[in-house]
Amino acid sequence: MNNNIKQIISRCTDATGATERSTIQQLWSGYGVIKRYELTGAAVPSVVVKHICLKQDKAHPRGWNTGRSHQRKLKSYHVETTWYSNWSKRCADPCHVPHCYTCKDHGEEMLIVLEDLNASGYAGRRQSVTIEEIGACLRWLAHFHATFLGETPEGLWETGTYWHLQTRPDELAALDDLPLKQAAAAIDRKLSASPFQTFVHGDAKLANFCFSADGTRVAAVDFQYVGGGCGMKDVAYFIGSCVAEEECAALEDELLGKYFGFLREAVKVYEKDVDPRALEADWRALYPVAWTDFHRFLKGWSPGHWKINDYSERVARQTLAGLL
Repeated sequence: MNNNIKQIISRCTDATGATERSTIQQLWSGYGVIKRYELTGAAVPSVVVKHICLKQDKAHPRGWNTGRSHQRKLKSYHVETTWYSNWSKRCADPCHVPHCYTCKDHGEEMLIVLEDLNASGYAGRRQSVTIEEIGACLRWLAHFHATFLGETPEGLWETGTYWHLQTRPDELAALDDLPLKQAAAAIDRKLSASPFQTFVHGDAKLANFCFSADGTRVAAVDFQYVGGGCGMKDVAYFIGSCVAEEECAALEDELLGKYFGFLREAVKVYEKDVDPRALEADWRALYPVAWTDFHRFLKGWSPGHWKINDYSERVARQTLAGLL
């Protein structure tokens, strides 16, 4: 496909030419690359191209390069193309996602040509964030979750997130925290039993949000693990990605208050037929459950990971006690 990339870009953008300008990043485990191309003669100055190679001879950074891992990644890229082809247009500006110009599938290679968010006013990337910038991401999540409340995730993951129990039996087997291991299925059932199911982004970490110059608006990228689920999975995972351990407990009420304020607003905007008070009560109670669900995955996947901390252990113990 390498020889045809520029032709594909030109056709889908009505450009007279496309020039490779930079490599943005390599894909996880060596499954391809994301690059920026400059356009001539088009309505936009540039696009971002995700070029995926699906051959199995990969090296996982943490050693999880099994056949099951490979099949999960294959499905994740097909899910992402389905997301951009069938669902992404549903997202309004408060949960901005890149416009997709085209998706191409050629056997062991896939190509996704996307809006360049840098050129669209979302050039900011953050390694640390202010409370206001966290709020911008929580607003994105709230509007995303409200948009897809009650929808069936056709063509996406039936249950979203990259750490979902059903897709991670190897990591569960490696988990040496026996009480957490024994409770894993019950934790998953509790999240799945929420009457308020929506779509979750599935990898809503800080690195997947792109900020406006003033930090008040964000767009999100990387939809390999989008699918059905309780919105608290995204919220707990996001907060864990950008809030230090010593602040997690102190900021919990404030951050959840921000998120649910945005969610009430979004449910009204999108005219969802749900009781916002019942939705908030249900999801607030599931926040520590969602946190514990990711903690369960992390302890099996990478026992020495920096996110395994006293706060997470305390939340997990309290969650397990509540399941008895």
